[in-house]
Order: sequence, then C-alpha cells, then structure tokens
Amino acid sequence: MSEVSVTKDAGGPEPATDKLVVLDNINKHFGALHVLQDIDLTIARGEVVVVIGPSGSGKSTLCRTINRLETVDSGSITIDDRPLPEEGRELAKLRADVGMVFQSFNLFAHKTVLENVTLGQTKVRRTDKQTAEQKGRALLDRVGVGNQADKYPAQLSGGQQQRVAIARALAMDPKVMLFDEPTSALDPEMINEVLEVMQQLARDGMTMVVVTHEMGFARSAANRVVFMADGRIVEEATPEQFFSNPRSDRAKDFLSKILHH
Repeated sequence: MSEVSVTKDAGGPEPATDKLVVLDNINKHFGALHVLQDIDLTIARGEVVVVIGPSGSGKSTLCRTINRLETVDSGSITIDDRPLPEEGRELAKLRADVGMVFQSFNLFAHKTVLENVTLGQTKVRRTDKQTAEQKGRALLDRVGVGNQADKYPAQLSGGQQQRVAIARALAMDPKVMLFDEPTSALDPEMINEVLEVMQQLARDGMTMVVVTHEMGFARSAANRVVFMADGRIVEEATPEQFFSNPRSDRAKDFLSKILHH
C-alpha cells in the first residue's frame, strides 16, 4: 500500500484520497447468522450516505465495522487509504478520525457536558485544556446547547444529550461521522432538533454514514441511499431515484410499508 501515501495535491488521473471509506467484500457472521454478505461500499469524501432497510438487515453492524466496534470475518476496510488497524494505539487513533453517534447517547454521567466534549481532545488528541474548552464551547453552540455546558447529562433532554454526543464526536475533527440510528431512542418532538444538526453537518460537507428510519432525512440530506436487506446491499441510488422509482421488489415492498401515500 506504500505507493498510495502520496501527498493530497499530487497530480494523477484520480487521487485515491477521494475515496474516504472503502469496504471490500466484507463478510460477518454472528454464530450461524450471516449478517453481512459480500458487502462492497465506497464512500467519497464529503458524501452523505444513508443506509436504510428492514430491522435485522445488517445496517447497524455495517456501520459498526467501519470503526471496528465489530470485527469482520473476511474482506478489507480502508479509511483514507489506510487499512483498519487490528487493535492498540493505532486503532484508538483511527477511532478519533471516525466519529460515532449511537442510539443511546453514551455520555459520561459523572462529567459535565463540557467535560464530555473536551475529554477526547485532551486524552487522545493531546490538546491543552484551555484550547479544548474553547473548541468544546464553540461546538456546543454550533449544535444549539451552548447554555447547557456546565450541566450533567441527566439534566438534559434526550435531544439535547444526543446533540452533545454529536459535538463530542465533532471535537475530534473526524474525517467521517457514523450515525447509528441516532434518533430512534428519542421522543418525536426531539427527533427534528437532532436531524437539523445533522442536516447542517451535511451542508457543511461532512462525510457521513447514517443508519436511520427517518426517510425525510434520507430524502433531503443524502447524496446516496443504500438499501440493505438480509445482510446484503440490495440497491444503491440517489434519494430521488430510490424513493420515486426503486428497482428491486424488496425495496418496493419496504417503501410501500413505510411510506403512507
């Protein structure tokens, strides 16, 4: 792989760096269950890919393999031309480059909102405390919870906690953000406040992989919709194509169940 470590502005027909995340022939089993089957997926820098499909189709597992929260049985994953490290310090460094937002907010309950956002910066990125706090406050402002900086997570609504979790991931200056059903644990009135933050990130050019049931978000924010069923990618298309004219029967069936026209 050494020949790929060229500088970003080197000439050439197609800089490899445009392909930020590459999954090549990924397979994953949980016991006898083949949850990811021959998955090939390339995500370009600045692209927003929304992964949808019925429950149990492998969407969350796919998302979690990208930062090695789930190991794979075969195939390869590269991020910014570098293979996913197995473990140890290199993996920790990679995870800093790959922001992750979960269904459950995974905030540290005994730390304030600001401490939650600065912790990774000081521990992993070795940022000094003052710089980390300035950046943390700016990011909390950006996601609309700047006035909650000194509170503890339990004092916040679910929507506010999820926005703090997004700020915490952004604080690491990730190359790509993974969202694993980020609104599924929220009350309906809180879903939009989180989706709005994600919409803004998409407009700002953040590379994003979003597993979600929110079809409105998929329509408006995605560059590409990836439809999964039974551990496979069944269909990939622009939102316009996918929602108005899905090619596979599996996708047609799925959409007919969830879109009440």
